[in-house]
Amino acid sequence: MTDRPVVRRTGGRSSRVLDSIYTAVGELVGARAEKITFPVIAERAGVNPTTLYRRWVDVDALLEEVTVAALTRDADAAPDTGSVRGDLEEWAGLVVQDVTRPERVRFLRAMVGARTDLITRCLITEKRRDQASDVVGRAVERGEAAPSVAQILDHVIAPIYYRVVFALEVTDADARCLVDDVLAMAR
Repeated sequence: MTDRPVVRRTGGRSSRVLDSIYTAVGELVGARAEKITFPVIAERAGVNPTTLYRRWVDVDALLEEVTVAALTRDADAAPDTGSVRGDLEEWAGLVVQDVTRPERVRFLRAMVGARTDLITRCLITEKRRDQASDVVGRAVERGEAAPSVAQILDHVIAPIYYRVVFALEVTDADARCLVDDVLAMAR
């Protein structure tokens, strides 16, 4: 198959259809369905399978999109507190609050159980990378020593997701400790 551009429509009926598709995928993953195909998703979502075939190249592309959306639905810009420490502590706390919500926890764990390869590609999404880049960029502009984007993702964000996926407690205090560790790398 050739890669086709993805057409995005927002609002109205298109938005409701997309929501029903995302919900169907989440339910199927959560139920650990043996076979997730476009016809199965379409039936559960109450849409025609051609809707899926027109929009996504294959089921993996749809699963990846749904996973990224589920992991970053409420991911706004990284906070700007005036210091790299403040930015990282507040942002890490927001990530903890976001990914420890019961529906996120269920989805993360279901995706790990169902599609380890997919969750690995999606855990550190472009949105999270952009947020870390913003934090680093602002720190550099202020003349602060800052860890790299990769260090922030590997030593702050990834451990938060890891703890949630494997049912380990994660708190704001844990996030602050992770930030302390990554800031020590910047010195």
